[in-house]
Amino acid sequence: MTGMADPTTLAALAVGLMTGVGFLLVAVGAEGSGSRRYTRRLDQMKARRLETSAAANVADTRSLSRTTSQIDRIVQRYLPRLDVLKERLERTGHTIGIGRYVVATLILMAILLMAALFGGRFKLVPSLMFALALGIGIPHWLVGRMGKKRTAAFLKLFPEAIDLMVRALRSGLPISDAIINAGQEIGDPVGTELRTIESGMRLGRELDELLWDIARRINVPEFRFFIIALSVQRETGGNLAETLSNLSDVLRKRRTMRAKARAMAAEARASTAILGCLPIVVSILLLLTSPQYIMILFVDVRGLMMIGVALGMLGTGIGIMTKMARFEI
Repeated sequence: MTGMADPTTLAALAVGLMTGVGFLLVAVGAEGSGSRRYTRRLDQMKARRLETSAAANVADTRSLSRTTSQIDRIVQRYLPRLDVLKERLERTGHTIGIGRYVVATLILMAILLMAALFGGRFKLVPSLMFALALGIGIPHWLVGRMGKKRTAAFLKLFPEAIDLMVRALRSGLPISDAIINAGQEIGDPVGTELRTIESGMRLGRELDELLWDIARRINVPEFRFFIIALSVQRETGGNLAETLSNLSDVLRKRRTMRAKARAMAAEARASTAILGCLPIVVSILLLLTSPQYIMILFVDVRGLMMIGVALGMLGTGIGIMTKMARFEI
């Protein structure tokens, strides 16, 4: 109790709390605002397929339970929001298991804790908070960046894949064969995802189920447009090749409009980066040139409280500016 009442410890806790609030606001600002609406639409379209996919899901669960390692079983029992983490890891396109991800996070946290304790000469509580924040944040950021990079590559090639399907349909092939042929001819990551349809259909799964599995991994509205177009054409009839051709044109125009919006918001993003990095750069320069001038912020309780407030305000400002510079198209 005496250690917890120490003013330095309380100030360190306040710094960590303000930093966490700032990071949370940045994450909320960077998150797309239409994810709930997309999820609701996806649930509505998949409601009719739940009964047919139940048996396949049970078989997949049994297969996964046999191949899951002991670490994965322990993690899956105690880790919250496990389904979200699975989707993020699958979106990267790499075989990153949950157990491997958690072990790597724990190793990074241990390294950061030792560096803060013995390299930075900090106390135990600030070192633990530093290790927890960076040890959890860095792997989360890396996985998210890998997923976004793969999603961008998928969107870049997807209209070309639709064009290949249109040519196959006009030559007389059914849609399943057209998708399989497009997956064999197009590059990755579109080819990798479409090739899973061929192996899944050999196991007796339905085409719609396999397409929705890809939509869950990729999580982009363009691919959901494609699945909905196939479902509507199957129910109402019509020229599927013409429908997909129009969809390809719409996706190209959507990509062009997104690029224009990004170019228009380039100034706001540059301002956010400059204003966000400026206090950190100035602090590093002062530590290198005049350490006795700035070190009082790190040894005095009032200085630590000011750092916590400043980090919270900086994170809030970055989150608001990021949200303002993001357009939903």
